[in-house]
Amino acid sequence: MSLGRFSKRIRHQFSDQGLLEQALTHRSAGSPHNERLEFLGDAILNFVIAEELYRRFASAREGELTRLRATLVRGATLSALARELELGAHLRLGSGELKSGGRERDSILADGFEALVGAIYQDGGMQACRQFIGDAYERTLSALSLQRATKDPKTRLQEWLQSRQMPLPDYSVLVVEGAAHHQKFTVECRISELGLLTQGEGGSRRKAEQDAAEKALVSLTRG
Repeated sequence: MSLGRFSKRIRHQFSDQGLLEQALTHRSAGSPHNERLEFLGDAILNFVIAEELYRRFASAREGELTRLRATLVRGATLSALARELELGAHLRLGSGELKSGGRERDSILADGFEALVGAIYQDGGMQACRQFIGDAYERTLSALSLQRATKDPKTRLQEWLQSRQMPLPDYSVLVVEGAAHHQKFTVECRISELGLLTQGEGGSRRKAEQDAAEKALVSLTRG
């Protein structure tokens, strides 16, 4: 897909094509790269999602809105949205990142999505951002409920599977890195009946399991 076709896919034709190219350039590929646009896009995305949740859920309390927003702007959600746009195919990466599978790495995809939001803002302003974010999140927002704000990903995944009379997922620790006071866990979530396998990371086993469960939910509910 050319950058022209990619622009049609995201429904924004850039007046400044250089902004799009910068948004798709990882720091490993040199400068100008997308980190500043990512910073800007992160702030804009949080605001637009907060604004949309405030409008949709008039009776929601602050804590419920905060938890809903956190779910919508977390890395697992952003990387899934980036994959739908085939953003990874257009990323400009250094040779090391290319060889290590950077086009499919969740963190790089999520950062690229935020950088794209920042680039659209710089090129077309806030209304263009609202349009892009609204289109990207359309299905996710339509399926959203306040109930989601009160339950963690593992609980929601369990309920999703139980409602369809499917076995519960199996979680297993793949890697534990770092010193005892600053460890990083990598956990696998396997749903054998569906042939689904996801990996999560976190500073504790529980957080890594929640991350893996969230990625499984994103795959199941958006696929």
